[in-house]
Amino acid sequence: MEVDVSNLKVVVTGAASGIGRATALAFVANGANVFAVDVNDAGLAETKAAASGSGSIVTHKADLLNPANCKPVIEAAVAELGGLDALCNIAGVLRIEALEDVTPESWDFIYGVNVRAPFFLSQAAMPHLLKSDGAIVNISSATAFRGYAYVTAYTSSKAAVAHMTKSLQAEVIKSGVRINAIAPGSVNTPMGTGGSGGAMDKFDMDLFVRMMQIRPGSPPEQYTDILLYLVSPQNQIIRGAVLNVDDGMDAT
Repeated sequence: MEVDVSNLKVVVTGAASGIGRATALAFVANGANVFAVDVNDAGLAETKAAASGSGSIVTHKADLLNPANCKPVIEAAVAELGGLDALCNIAGVLRIEALEDVTPESWDFIYGVNVRAPFFLSQAAMPHLLKSDGAIVNISSATAFRGYAYVTAYTSSKAAVAHMTKSLQAEVIKSGVRINAIAPGSVNTPMGTGGSGGAMDKFDMDLFVRMMQIRPGSPPEQYTDILLYLVSPQNQIIRGAVLNVDDGMDAT
């Protein structure tokens, strides 16, 4: 089925790299108008340079770790695009840290980017999405549903995203807004892992290697079709779902 996202007005966070960049480029290629957000100026410039197609792209630097920046980002997007049809909360961070090494600052950093920013962006976007019968797509993770050592903050933050997605949909269930999440497995992206050397020494690399031998990490472009469909007007029945797109990771 051909997905039609032409002329949609879309905010994509994390657009400087990884799934965020791939998603922004896919929207532009298919005729959408994209407001691409990231803290990484250089990465945003690369994304804009790589964009081609009948859509358009505008880049916007913002540090979403600061919740005070979330509403201004949405306001800037609406002013630039002339409205809002979709919000793709893709920005995320990962750190590999042993229990004894996790600090309150590290915990707050992960939850700030992975959970708090998507929530307050969604809060700011909702009045506009209610007008357009729009959509929100969040990024959870296959790691949200099983235990992994040395990534407790990350995995629990992604579990929070999954339940946040369902709860937000419940709040607007009588509207036309569709709120969903995808839960990828291993993705070939440059997501930073700023953890301590000690944690890396303890990290279960043998298990990781075995998983990768079974199914290598997927390129971020593999996820764009499902993201575009969830946002498109053609999707009217997938609401409040967390779609497992982990390439069999949960079965290994």
